[in-house]
Amino acid sequence: MTQPILEVNDLKKHFPIRGGLFGQTTGQVYAVDGVSFSIAKGETLSLVGESGCGKSTVGKAILRLLPVTSGQVVLDGQRIDDMSAGKLRALRRSVQVVFQDPFSSLNPRMKVRDVIAEPIINFGLATTRAAIDERIALLMDKVRLPRDAVNRWPHEFSGGQRQRIGIARALAAEPDLIICDEAVSALDVSVKAQIVNLLQDLQKELGLALLFISHDLAIVEHMTHRVAVMYLGKIVEMATRREIFANPKHPYTIALLSAVPVPDPGRVRDRIILKGDVPSPSNPPKGCRFHTRCPMVFDRCRVEEPELKPTTGTHMAACHLHDSHRQVDAAAMTLASSANARQAVAAT
Repeated sequence: MTQPILEVNDLKKHFPIRGGLFGQTTGQVYAVDGVSFSIAKGETLSLVGESGCGKSTVGKAILRLLPVTSGQVVLDGQRIDDMSAGKLRALRRSVQVVFQDPFSSLNPRMKVRDVIAEPIINFGLATTRAAIDERIALLMDKVRLPRDAVNRWPHEFSGGQRQRIGIARALAAEPDLIICDEAVSALDVSVKAQIVNLLQDLQKELGLALLFISHDLAIVEHMTHRVAVMYLGKIVEMATRREIFANPKHPYTIALLSAVPVPDPGRVRDRIILKGDVPSPSNPPKGCRFHTRCPMVFDRCRVEEPELKPTTGTHMAACHLHDSHRQVDAAAMTLASSANARQAVAAT
């Protein structure tokens, strides 16, 4: 088996809660609390979940934009979570990022040429102006923008064009891995499809690995190889795209998929409505973190935290229902969810 380009082992990122006159630490926000996964060269792993589940924090911790509380991040065989800034600088070329907001991620005082030239100059990939300009022109071709657009300012472009510039800047460093942090969520539907197709084409051409962070399961289904589902700082299910969308194993994943719009207007899908709100990451519930909203909850869920382990083949889920040999399916989830909804209405 080839060595993964990225390995994340039991990654944790906790933020201190400070208060009082002297700013004492009064608690912790458990934003990421024990996440593990790997990405092979040329593979796309999608990290999905509700807003606030910790998926973007995972990306920032891997990039060392945030210090890691504990755990390991191994990039191309080298551990980087505890690496000094000087040694890390050379490795930053291997992993780049495309941010959510294509406008705020570009310096409004820099023309497009200077934005794309910056990583080329910083990593010493070209030294003469002619060589730099040639690289920039090739990158503009790759992201399907006219070459003469390099002399314009970021505000002169549409949102989709700005995101293409952001992708060109990421490609300028010739990385092995690109982290796409909600890279298409701020774009119109038609533009989303164009950017997703562009990323797929670039991946095939350059052999890139992608960590695609998103809450849009329709986009994820179109472009990913594997999916990791996060809830309240933890991965609750991980499998190939086909396994996740055809046969989800975790109640939370089933509920998420029930909310995805279907393209066929005549097709009926039973929406699963989860009761309650997501608990606070500063005070996560004991046992399974999803048990406060799960329609299939039973006593063990409230006291014992489930491990993420294989259910069938490479399909992994963190759910006691599989240990107890109970059946987890969408029909049972829908019935249980409907009963909870009726109880809530009766209580009011």
